Amino acid sequence: MQVPEKAQEKPKKLSEKHCVPCEGGVPALDDATSKMLLVEVPGWALRAATGQPAQITKRFEFADFLGAMAFVDKMAALAEEEGHHPDFCVHYSRVDVSLWTHAARGLSENDFILASKLDVIVS
Repeated sequence: MQVPEKAQEKPKKLSEKHCVPCEGGVPALDDATSKMLLVEVPGWALRAATGQPAQITKRFEFADFLGAMAFVDKMAALAEEEGHHPDFCVHYSRVDVSLWTHAARGLSENDFILASKLDVIVS
């Protein structure tokens, strides 16, 4: 018996997926799913403050301001390409990035996809 081609495919890595547009009413990921996906993006942390949507965050460090800004430029291009935009703050040679899906009022797979792709552009 032959296994259908779809069944033979390996699951894609997050960095190989693309963000999917979300609209209001899309539920946020549950805690178990968020923690499972968090394992796939090392260095990212889950942040859940009372009364605030869950987010994933990471600090990227560079040699200097120009390195940090070069990363921000790449991040902006990637965010536009994926249609999913991070919050970030530049502190001279550091860039703090936060991801969450506003339409879901919490985390969606898109956040983990973009996190994975951000890790690729700095590696």
